[in-house]
Amino acid sequence: MAESSRDNKVPVWPYLVRAEFISALIVVLGLLIWSIVVDAPLEEMANPNKTPNPSKAPWYFLGLQEMLVYFDPWIAGVVLPTLIIVGLMAIPYIDVNPRGNGYYTFRERRNAILIFLFGFLVLWVFMIVLGTFMRGPGWNFFWPWEEWDPHKVVAITNVNLPYAVGIRSETGAFIFGAVVVLGYYGLGVLYYLVNRERIDRRLGRARYAVKAFLFLTMMALPIKIFLRLAFNIKYVWVTPWFNI
Repeated sequence: MAESSRDNKVPVWPYLVRAEFISALIVVLGLLIWSIVVDAPLEEMANPNKTPNPSKAPWYFLGLQEMLVYFDPWIAGVVLPTLIIVGLMAIPYIDVNPRGNGYYTFRERRNAILIFLFGFLVLWVFMIVLGTFMRGPGWNFFWPWEEWDPHKVVAITNVNLPYAVGIRSETGAFIFGAVVVLGYYGLGVLYYLVNRERIDRRLGRARYAVKAFLFLTMMALPIKIFLRLAFNIKYVWVTPWFNI
């Protein structure tokens, strides 16, 4: 049995290392040609008397700057980036599926790969592309074929979710927002109660709790973007101390 399993394995050298080395050379060559053909997008010297419109962060921070449209600064600038780092660190501990270790597979790790690609490509790379090419003067949204008009005025009346449903008191808004947010995270608890035996057997309660919290928090970003763009909802939970 040991001989049979040993025969099914492929040595890392030269098969894997050679493929990775060739891939690295191709990427470096592509970057070298790109850097020679395309000039760096440098602008004129900074002028303190003329503030650019809009004032944009470096491209690698534009995803965070775009998130500031939908969240409080402490969430978009501190909480979410911290959870991204913590989530990446937690992957080896919450992902106990042995399939895919040492070899590339999509069929056996379809859900894990799709969730990761959604978080990286849609919730990070696309946000950078959106902030770079589709946010013009006044941080207004422009389609790629539209001209950036510095005089464009967009009438937007953002309202908080409690106000949109008719709640006017601060106490009522606090309670309503708490029910909505906690109820949203309660979906993870509900899913656990329905699939308790399978989750306990495969993950355990602690791993599932971390995984469900990170997944629901990740999905809160596209939900909040949809609420802002479709219904002009600014905050869901409004309190004297923080807003979500």
